[in-house]
Amino acid sequence: MLSVLFAAGGGLRWCRVSGRWVLAAGALATLSTLAQADEALPPLALQPSERLQERLSPAAAEQAPQFLFGDAVQGQADAQTVVQGHAELRRHDLVLRADQLTHDTPSNTVTATGQVRINRQGDVYEGTELRLQLDTFEGHFVQPRFSWLKNGGHGQAERVDFLDEHRAVAHQTQYTTCERPPGGDWLPDWVVTADRIEFDTAQDTGTATGAVLRFKDVPVLAAPWLSFPLSDKRKSGVLPPTLNLDTQSGLEVTLPYYLNLAPNMDATLFPTVMSKRGIDLGAELRYLEPSFNGRVRGAFMPSDPAREHTDRWSQAWQHQQVFNGVPGLGTLGLRLNHNRVSDDDYWRDFPRSNTALTERLLPSEATLHWGQGDWQVSAGAQRWQTLQDADAPITAPYDRVPSLAARYTPAAFALGGVDGWEATLQTEATHFSADRALRAANDVDGTRTLAVAEISKHWHTPGAYLKPALQLHARHYAFSQTLANGTRHQSYAIPTLSLDGGLMLERDTRLAGQDFVQTLEPRVLYARTGYRDQSFVPTYDTAAYDFNLATVFTPNPYGGHDRIADTHAVTLGATTRLLHPVTGAEVLSLGVAQRVRLDDQRVVLPGEAVVSERLSDLLWGGRVQWTPQWAFNGTVQYNPKQNESVRTTLGMRYQPGPYRLFNAAYRLNRSTPEAESQQWDFSWQWPVGGGAANAATPAVRGQGLGPRQWYSVGRLNYSATDNQVVDLVAGFEYDADCWIGRVVLDRLQRSTGSANQRILFQLEFVGFSRLGSNPLQTLKDNVPRYQYLREDTNPPSRFERYE
Repeated sequence: MLSVLFAAGGGLRWCRVSGRWVLAAGALATLSTLAQADEALPPLALQPSERLQERLSPAAAEQAPQFLFGDAVQGQADAQTVVQGHAELRRHDLVLRADQLTHDTPSNTVTATGQVRINRQGDVYEGTELRLQLDTFEGHFVQPRFSWLKNGGHGQAERVDFLDEHRAVAHQTQYTTCERPPGGDWLPDWVVTADRIEFDTAQDTGTATGAVLRFKDVPVLAAPWLSFPLSDKRKSGVLPPTLNLDTQSGLEVTLPYYLNLAPNMDATLFPTVMSKRGIDLGAELRYLEPSFNGRVRGAFMPSDPAREHTDRWSQAWQHQQVFNGVPGLGTLGLRLNHNRVSDDDYWRDFPRSNTALTERLLPSEATLHWGQGDWQVSAGAQRWQTLQDADAPITAPYDRVPSLAARYTPAAFALGGVDGWEATLQTEATHFSADRALRAANDVDGTRTLAVAEISKHWHTPGAYLKPALQLHARHYAFSQTLANGTRHQSYAIPTLSLDGGLMLERDTRLAGQDFVQTLEPRVLYARTGYRDQSFVPTYDTAAYDFNLATVFTPNPYGGHDRIADTHAVTLGATTRLLHPVTGAEVLSLGVAQRVRLDDQRVVLPGEAVVSERLSDLLWGGRVQWTPQWAFNGTVQYNPKQNESVRTTLGMRYQPGPYRLFNAAYRLNRSTPEAESQQWDFSWQWPVGGGAANAATPAVRGQGLGPRQWYSVGRLNYSATDNQVVDLVAGFEYDADCWIGRVVLDRLQRSTGSANQRILFQLEFVGFSRLGSNPLQTLKDNVPRYQYLREDTNPPSRFERYE
């Protein structure tokens, strides 16, 4: 052993390699004899690696060097070393600075006093006294202040005990994510004080004992035990309670509990107390496997006093699965979708509940599908639950119990096939059944079998295309009772001939001082379908297509298989576009189309009259996005005979930058005179005051437009026909950097004379928890392109705090 004392003007450097300390300063040249006296060390060599690793393996960490810096060093190289004045210890994962460092070589333990600062992979501690075992990271820190890199958390404590490299226990501590100003004491906007907090960076959780959450120095939550996240990583535990004030259910208090059952499975319990209804017990289970995934939800409310003390419940199960690994089986899959509620008023009483099913048509279906080679086969069943309203009844769909379908596409005729030829054969057999209480008395259950064969040929060049097609639609019905024409069986074989062709022309043009590529795309479709009287056959799955620029170019105006219209018509249309010559981005698109009937259309849906007009309504459509900030779109269905618009939809979006958004839409529908509607729809997210936000203020990634910024956000749907607000979501958000406040009014029209209203309020303590209601989900559902003020970003790198 050799004892040395140096006072070097430029500082002294020692390097510990493979458990041995060696001198690493210029003084090494003057002490060559000292180096020769010690046994030779193996030469250092670079180790190749295919990736950059934040953490070294235990073996690599043992071999990694440690460096000591300071104004003066005294000690024994293999026993104890004392560094005084600007003392620093540095290794691959930490930097330790202090007024004085004492390193014990046999135990690899360091003791630091004075102004102590340790930076370990971006997490920083500052205090007066530290003792730390460097291999296991066990030790303690006296009166430290600490700062976490991953979530921006700050704190201070009387003492921090390091249990290992992942776990630390802080005693008599304060914790917050509010940024600490330089120097002096400060009172953060929110802070958690606790007798003890255990931080686990491996699980990204904090566990506090005797905790009190204070906001603006006012206690808002106290708990003998409290667990909170240090990141967005999943963890089991009680989630923050949510509060709702609802005109239907009164005050709602939900205390969720999250269960992280496995990396691929979790569950959430939603027990809720409603002042007007009692207790609602809800739960959700999610699971994910390589070959299947799904979700199960349910809720049960015993003895609802608002509905004559009846039990209320809802249940839902979605499941998708693919069966692999069976030789010769091909592709076999299963899809389940089950949805049921207890009564017809469920959608009305729980319009936006966490676990409630709030639609009026609830499907329950199971489908098994198989595919191999040229064949695809599916078999399944589907039933509907129809929630009726006496003021606005709806027609219940037919159940399909069961249904079997097969599709045959010869490989030689798939996706253009041989020389442009394509051919398919589709078959199906389905039994349709309906609840007589929910449908008209003359509707009849029945079994329908069908086969649809189609063959087509596609010729195309760079500037033109032509596609003739021939289809034969054959079907047979077997009814449960005699129809009006005296039969219980009916068969059809209906051919359709179509010829679809068009041009694709383009030219260079200049408009408003900019260069563009302009296209002109005329299109013609000729369709001829034979007439078969189908008026007495039930419409099991058939309805009229929405009349638009896409469906006008289909031979049959109806979807489904129970009405094949006797079409003899030519559809004419044209589209022009302006494209950016470099990026290909579409700046403008305008289209027009009209159907010219050559004969009357006698096959129609029940209640419709024979279509005798030779000219259909004229369709116009367009989209303009001249700049990235502005976008306009619209469609007009114009009736030339009545000289008025039948349906008009106009939309506009203005988005000059992040968190600045305004949408507007106008919708007019006169297609059914007894149900004419005219609606305006507005939605927005916009900074309105505070901070320094203006049109030129950039967003900070994941942090909105900066602190002390107000935002207005909402959606308004107004019916000009009824002269009333149909739907309203409007409120404010305030971003204070380390916390966000939200207040939102939510109004949903339930029927002509009643509406459900609730107030949603929330305090989000950034990086910690949320208290109050859940307006975030409501805003995301109602405001297109709404941006959360704390969007997820990549975890920060420790090199952001490199020292």
